[in-house]
Amino acid sequence: MEREVNEIAVGLDIGTTKIVAMVGRYNEYGKMEVLGVGKSKSLGVHRGVVNNITQTIQSIQQAIQEAESVSGLKINDVTVGIAGQHIRSLQHSDYITRPNADAVIDEDDIEKLCNQVHKLVMLPGEEILHVLPQEYKVDGQAEIKEPVGMYGGRLEANFHVVVGQVTSIRNIGRCVKSSGLELSDVTLEPLASANAVLSQEEKEAGVALIDIGGGTTDLAIFKDGIIRHTAVIPFGGNVITEDIKEGCSIIEKQAELLKIKFGSAWPGENKDNEIVSIPGLRGREPKEITLKNLSKIIHARVVEIIEQVFLEIKNYGHESPKKKLIAGIVLTGGGSQLKHLKQLVEYITGMDTRIGYPNEHLAGNSDSETTSPMYATAVGLVMDGLIHIKKHKKTVKKETLASAETASQPEAAVNEKTVVEEENHRVDLKPRKNILEKWTEKFKEFLDNAE
Repeated sequence: MEREVNEIAVGLDIGTTKIVAMVGRYNEYGKMEVLGVGKSKSLGVHRGVVNNITQTIQSIQQAIQEAESVSGLKINDVTVGIAGQHIRSLQHSDYITRPNADAVIDEDDIEKLCNQVHKLVMLPGEEILHVLPQEYKVDGQAEIKEPVGMYGGRLEANFHVVVGQVTSIRNIGRCVKSSGLELSDVTLEPLASANAVLSQEEKEAGVALIDIGGGTTDLAIFKDGIIRHTAVIPFGGNVITEDIKEGCSIIEKQAELLKIKFGSAWPGENKDNEIVSIPGLRGREPKEITLKNLSKIIHARVVEIIEQVFLEIKNYGHESPKKKLIAGIVLTGGGSQLKHLKQLVEYITGMDTRIGYPNEHLAGNSDSETTSPMYATAVGLVMDGLIHIKKHKKTVKKETLASAETASQPEAAVNEKTVVEEENHRVDLKPRKNILEKWTEKFKEFLDNAE
């Protein structure tokens, strides 16, 4: 059991409608195997933002307990996703002048450049979450993907900067800690969903991922394999349910069932005489609702959501030939299961569309429930957690070897040195991953100070 614990990762998706805890590990073929899933109704979250800490803690504990009983493993640390209406992104370019142009550009130069971006002045109460380098320029030579190893005096880069509200982020951290868990990693939810459902070819060709959740709709745009734009739109499936509730004068539970069972985003599909009868409340007459009217209500709201997302895609510059998203749109999240949504999105945007199932990296024998678009974010978070563990192991291994070679000291001394180096947590990997890891470390420190 102990051996497995080192190799498993847990993703915690704190959503507006549900909280999902997913336990997973890599199988011998390098695919992700889901060992257990726990889910609970999310009561203290509104549009991706925690607004009731006590209720959120209870929901997290419930989901974790269920995942523990299914997988038979004790959960200590989790990888958490951050989303919510407070997330925004901006493009920024920055440069550094290197003191010695004849020296090779190394990781430290890139780190220095990224740290400079972290010093950007934000609006009050906002904090930079991710600084993701896109292309670099060395002495005016543009479109360089990997500047390490080149010579040059001026290193310049375009950055995709993701910004969020300090209090909202701190609240999520506090909920996780109060649930008796450790934060092993923090990821932006649109990025996690993208990892789970998109193939590398799609990211290269250009693709927009639309994750329709309960409270928010997340957008992530990739082109040439690099994240280009992220946005969170504060509408999701719950707004559609709310509209059905108001429009048909029924209770929320019935509205949700109606949406799932009979809902369609395309009113033309329903005939005029298709009627569904809903039992009345406590001795009242049953209500009769035509499916055409139901679809009209859903259609109106879905069009609004899609048009907002399409506006973001246009703002990114999808219409210019160089930024064209060849792979079109991928829809995921619970809201993507609405009937005829794919056709409606294609009709509004004129872009190829498919529904994204998170089976890209899952083992072949996975339960059909876990390959549902509803679990895309959770699957992505587990993948992020596993990658994080893998990297950490590699680092420790490298450093153990290095320290064993440099010193022919007694074994205890070597181990001591390894521990110290492990605490220093130096990761010899590609710069982009490096930056994210450093950010996670800083973020954890920030949460500890906030306690």
